[in-house]
Amino acid sequence: MAVDERVGTRTAQLQAERERLVARGIATTPIFVDRAHGARLTDVDGRTYIDFVGGIGTLNGGHTPAKVVAAIHEQADRYLHQCYSIAQYEPFLEVCRRLIDCHPGAGPYKALLVNTGAEATENAIKIARYHTGRQAIVCFENAFHGRTLMGMSLTSKAMPYKKGFGPFAPEIYRALAPYPYRGIGTKEALESVERLFKSQVDPSAVAGMIYEPVQGEGGFHPATEGFVEGLVEICARYGIVYISDEVQSGMCRTGYPAAVTRWGIEPDLCAWGKSMGGGMPIGGVTGRAEIMDSVHPGGLGGTYVGNPVSCAAAIVSLDQVLDPAYQEASRVFGDRLRARLEDVASRSPAVGEVRGLGAMLALELVEDRATKKPAPTIAARTIELARANGLLLMGAGVLSNCIRILVPLVATDADLDEGLAILEASLREATAA
Repeated sequence: MAVDERVGTRTAQLQAERERLVARGIATTPIFVDRAHGARLTDVDGRTYIDFVGGIGTLNGGHTPAKVVAAIHEQADRYLHQCYSIAQYEPFLEVCRRLIDCHPGAGPYKALLVNTGAEATENAIKIARYHTGRQAIVCFENAFHGRTLMGMSLTSKAMPYKKGFGPFAPEIYRALAPYPYRGIGTKEALESVERLFKSQVDPSAVAGMIYEPVQGEGGFHPATEGFVEGLVEICARYGIVYISDEVQSGMCRTGYPAAVTRWGIEPDLCAWGKSMGGGMPIGGVTGRAEIMDSVHPGGLGGTYVGNPVSCAAAIVSLDQVLDPAYQEASRVFGDRLRARLEDVASRSPAVGEVRGLGAMLALELVEDRATKKPAPTIAARTIELARANGLLLMGAGVLSNCIRILVPLVATDADLDEGLAILEASLREATAA
């Protein structure tokens, strides 16, 4: 139901206030949440929605998980904030301990806590530059690394993330990333890195290389076989720090604490965020101790990094992520979800491809499967229709023609059945329009 069909409702009243008070640049839907649990939320007018967005990947454990909520309450009664640089506290250490356990490999590793995934990216770049004494950073097509200056500079989507916000950070160089559906495989992508070193920047000037093992906003592209392995080999050859951006793909969204584990890789640094806080804002960087410790005291930090309440939530969330039973359940959930989406795709001619890893999945929509012409209008219309019928979806892709699926891993069979039925019906109606 559109907001203009709710004249006189609480939603309409709040939407009018939103227009008066909130900056236009924040994109929103006409939904105001009243309460949420599991994979469903209820708005201020009592309407329930099935959530296939999960706070854009921040709610792998679902809305209001009981143990996380209890930990928040307990910590709030003790103290809310100290600033870790002024007075240390044990929850910070406990989060670092668990986050290090998420980093693939034996280490030794160390950790840094920050506020968000974008801030984790910023700090990973700072650390790589300091450690190497170099400045250049290599990133990739279809990348998304946040909305800060460095995050925007690394991101490979102009609208809405970069338009009008330049100039961007210097010494950023972009290579191809695998996109098999559109003809770019491991060979082509790795060759583009080597070509970049010939035409744009000498590898001796490159501090770090950053890549999402499953590219999120860019269209849910998982690394092809041999690609991450090739990047790590290139980095080792030239003394470049390899950074795995696990902000969206980590925390068991793909079935592993770190998605890059799927390829047997031990990154030099990992950037973390989103679901590591169980719904609370927190991010982090982990990495080889000699790299993390290369920065002088005071060179890293921030007022709110590792806030105690967020740490309390993260401890519970990370305990779940590190539980082998939860990891296996996530992989089973992902396999089941993919099979269901493939079934929907088999009856939907607008679906060119279902792709992703684990439960981090997307549909790429096309006007014609033969030509693969992108269908951003069908994607936008499907999302709109689904919301009107009680399902929250979100788009993705540089071509704006993908629908991402980030349903909380705690979703029930009933949640999936109802949500996928709405998705298919919405897709059918949008295609017919």
